[in-house]
Amino acid sequence: MTGTPSQIEWAEQIRPRVEAEFQRVACAFRRVASNQRTPEREDTLAVIAILEEKRAETMANERAGYFIREWQELTDQVRKAIAADGRYRTIRANREMRAGR
Repeated sequence: MTGTPSQIEWAEQIRPRVEAEFQRVACAFRRVASNQRTPEREDTLAVIAILEEKRAETMANERAGYFIREWQELTDQVRKAIAADGRYRTIRANREMRAGR
């Protein structure tokens, strides 16, 4: 990890909370998927795949300042990361079309 010693120490305290937040959201999506029928379940599994990709990208970041700046306060960062992904927007649009909206 890069940064000053105090930044690195701080970021190392934040990282496990970030990992736990990604896991919490993934578990919620898996619970939803377990009660869905196809094609909704397939959509939810695709969202989980996006989530896992975002988790890997986030946790691979080696800049301590990134974790301090972006993840110090956990709010809706995981949701925003998923929502900003073009694949997610396509999934939502397809769901809305199937629902007749």
